[in-house]
Amino acid sequence: MRSLISERKKSHVEICLFKNVNFVSKTAGFNDIELIHRALPELNLNDIDLEVEFFGFRFKAPIIISAMTGGTSLSIKINKALAAAAKELGLGMGVGSQRAAIENPSLEYTFRVVREIAPEIFLIANLGGAQLSLGYDVEEAKRAVEMINANALAIHLNPLQEAVQPEGEPVFKDVLAKISRIASLLDVPLIIKETGAGISMEVAQALREAGIKCIDVGGAGGTSWAAVEYYRSLEAGNEIKSSLAKLLWDWGIPTAISICEVKHAAPDIEVIATGGIRSGLDAAKAIALGASMVGIALPVLRIAYNYGVDGLIKYLRKIIDELKTVMFLVGARSVVELKETPLIITGFTAKWLELRGIDIKRYARRSMKSF
Repeated sequence: MRSLISERKKSHVEICLFKNVNFVSKTAGFNDIELIHRALPELNLNDIDLEVEFFGFRFKAPIIISAMTGGTSLSIKINKALAAAAKELGLGMGVGSQRAAIENPSLEYTFRVVREIAPEIFLIANLGGAQLSLGYDVEEAKRAVEMINANALAIHLNPLQEAVQPEGEPVFKDVLAKISRIASLLDVPLIIKETGAGISMEVAQALREAGIKCIDVGGAGGTSWAAVEYYRSLEAGNEIKSSLAKLLWDWGIPTAISICEVKHAAPDIEVIATGGIRSGLDAAKAIALGASMVGIALPVLRIAYNYGVDGLIKYLRKIIDELKTVMFLVGARSVVELKETPLIITGFTAKWLELRGIDIKRYARRSMKSF
């Protein structure tokens, strides 16, 4: 079982690196969001401050390198590059699921290398929700945190992936109760994250009542984990699972919509917007919709593998410069002000939110600041 988990992690990384795992017909929804240009920003571009505070930590920009990998030798090279870039730019980072190292301690270094490279960054540990249903509890949660001296723990919810994976474990009964228990006993914040299918308002409300303070929406429109498992099933000759994964390739709540649903149901919850963030403009739109931070996964994984630390830093600086420029164009001096800037929601996203009872006019009519 231990070696099988490690091999599966390696397969996941390789597929993400070399196959098309993007959504086909569904986007993250940011194309339906229009920020309102401010011809008189009344500030200079250099005046804009991207620094934010998140769970008591100062970030130089509201960006987290999202959970991706660990548990295999291939991860070491990638995690070293990700950690070095996060350290250089003052960003946060999450590691991939630590189950492999919990069950096989010889793999711990594939995760610990991140803290070795970047001792001061905000680092998020990671365990799967399905493992809670199968017996993981506070002890394993604490081990994951201690393994990398993490500042927070993410429990990832991936029912879609588990349902279509050839060796998946689609068992999520009583996970909410376990989440609530771990949240009350853990010494670091607990983040609940989806992995590409989004969080609905109903789930957000249940998590809020369970004591959760932060949700990573992990919305649809970026990497499709059904697509990843489609390739694995195809290679294994499993026609039933490959057909199921192909059918559900585009399943999920688009990221922009998921941000709105979560903030509607639980306005006091911190939101990390992951899923299809591909530019500083996407990041700006996500924050304007209510996210505190944005997460980027697939692009940085590929750049880290192909171009190393220097290429990754160059890419992330580009995202940061784009975000700063968009903030200038809407007259937002800070990330806090960006959250108050008016915006227009159109198209499919507007129709969805209206049908779900979310007032989209309030986004268009809010006023960030007067002259």
